Amino acid sequence: MINGLQQIGIGVVELESRWKWYRQAFGMDVPIFDEAAKAPLMTRYTGGQVHSRRAVLALNMAGGAGFEIWQYTSRAPEPCAFDPTLGDLGLLAARMHCSSAGAAREKVLGAGVRPAEEVNCGPGGAGPEAGGGAAFFESQPGPDGTEHLFVRDTAGLHFDLVPSGHRFAGSRPIGGPAGALIGVSDIEASLRFYRDTLGFDIVRYDETGVFDDLRPLPGGDLKLRRALLERSAPPAGAFGALLGPPSIELIHAVDGRGRRIYEDRFWGDPGFIHLCFDIQNGEALKERCASHGFPFTVDSGESFDMGEAAGRFAYTEDPDGTLIEFVETHRIPILKKLGWYLDLKKRDGKPLPKPIVRLLGLARVKD
Repeated sequence: MINGLQQIGIGVVELESRWKWYRQAFGMDVPIFDEAAKAPLMTRYTGGQVHSRRAVLALNMAGGAGFEIWQYTSRAPEPCAFDPTLGDLGLLAARMHCSSAGAAREKVLGAGVRPAEEVNCGPGGAGPEAGGGAAFFESQPGPDGTEHLFVRDTAGLHFDLVPSGHRFAGSRPIGGPAGALIGVSDIEASLRFYRDTLGFDIVRYDETGVFDDLRPLPGGDLKLRRALLERSAPPAGAFGALLGPPSIELIHAVDGRGRRIYEDRFWGDPGFIHLCFDIQNGEALKERCASHGFPFTVDSGESFDMGEAAGRFAYTEDPDGTLIEFVETHRIPILKKLGWYLDLKKRDGKPLPKPIVRLLGLARVKD
């Protein structure tokens, strides 16, 4: 039922500048949709009111999932009132595919990202408005020996660039998202959701301590338990070859329960707002989640029109309230200028030929 990771949602204050930065630093330059509309089905998470937004779903044809970059247009986005640390609850960082930590370092250097020691991070590691800026932290090996690179963007969000071996097209050193680091209050409870319900059945490591590779991050000096989860099921569905294998790292502060990053804020406010999976057979997944104690909290039911794309979407929550989205894609633009759209309902989950998927790259935005 779960084909792979489709995208990670990123709430922003100003969409154009942030997307441009993501294009230049991470190559997220192929828009699948760019839509301004209201979000009437999400009132559960927007204070009981219907709000308007602009959203862009952007991909990197090197492979991996996308960024759904999301900005309120009917209200002022509300930043987090505190500086999230590794002890807090929610989406802490995006895991990104890369060819190697060294190649990723050279790429972000070329995009103007500076070593952290050269950058004034400002209060809490915020962006230029706080006297800081984008930075990277010299790579360190994780518990499995894989050397990875953390990058902080211009708004203070963190990205974990991890060598994965996944490549769809081209030779870019950095691809799209592979998953996320997720702050949790109870690893065992979270395993019942991510492992037993969503099928992340491989525990690559599960260790407790103070970790050198996490020290540059806020809260990196805390004693943490961290578990890296992967799926034994290969990527599937129409876009499985593009999306690649997903992974999730659960982070728990051993010495105390953290704060919810989105406590008293709306979905769509600045930060990582959701993790979204590409699915098929949404009804079966709905039954499975409910039977495991994680019912859908939002469900569009039939196909929901998203302007240039369409599909069924739904949300559930992990044990700490982190939002997990499921999207069953029904229609997607391939060549918008020629009015060529693919009806995926008729494919019954079969993979698209790679040459057709590569056509998505014709919509690339060039800076």
